[in-house]
Amino acid sequence: MAATDSRPPPADTRAGLGALGEQIAVRYLTDAGLTVLDRNWRSRRGELDVVARDGDALVFCEVKARRGTGYGVPAAAVTVVKQQRLRLLARAWLAAHDEHARDIRFDVVAVLVTRGRPARVTHLRAAF
Repeated sequence: MAATDSRPPPADTRAGLGALGEQIAVRYLTDAGLTVLDRNWRSRRGELDVVARDGDALVFCEVKARRGTGYGVPAAAVTVVKQQRLRLLARAWLAAHDEHARDIRFDVVAVLVTRGRPARVTHLRAAF
């Protein structure tokens, strides 16, 4: 599923792009009916960008933002190693929170921010 966002491009920093990408992704997810439970949850193993509920499913969502596709599409940055780390982080999050779900899903929200154009959001449900 793809959508557009009219938010202006971020400051020319990697951190600014990441923060903007997460803001756009959270707004997209909430507009799609998901309930955000946590953002930027950290443990010693890393960080979960977004944890949300989609009906009976608990969704661990990785957000990837890019300014262009010169280094590939944003979702391509979620490598097998990154997927393994996200699974470990999801287990840690579940151990630390009193949340129960019939289903657990790992999504990727890719945000492409290009100067002078609306941001393009692609939501890959059950990406891995």
